[in-house]
Amino acid sequence: MTTVKIGIMNRDEFRERTISIAKGFYKPAPDEPKVWFDSVESMSRLLNTKNLELLKTIRRCKPQSLGELAEITGRRKESLSRTIKKMGDYGLVEIQEGPRHAKTPVVTADSFEVTLM
Repeated sequence: MTTVKIGIMNRDEFRERTISIAKGFYKPAPDEPKVWFDSVESMSRLLNTKNLELLKTIRRCKPQSLGELAEITGRRKESLSRTIKKMGDYGLVEIQEGPRHAKTPVVTADSFEVTLM
């Protein structure tokens, strides 16, 4: 099972942390979160009930394209594409090349662990 560790830290603290890492003053521990949100609210906008169900559907049905995923879920392909891209930006979904150069979504985690920093 692959668990994605999610951290929640306000933007100012995250900026300071990033600068410290870039300057070599701070080295993140291997067990620290790799995915960051600036608030619980921003995390819940992406990981809402509808999108968590989408992740389960992708994992369960293994669609070979976004079009197939749209058919399975009843969601518009354009909307799905935006949601999948955003999830990809956070490392929760990968887009792989499928048959006939189709964009195939693949979920990268089986579970999430949230840490407040």
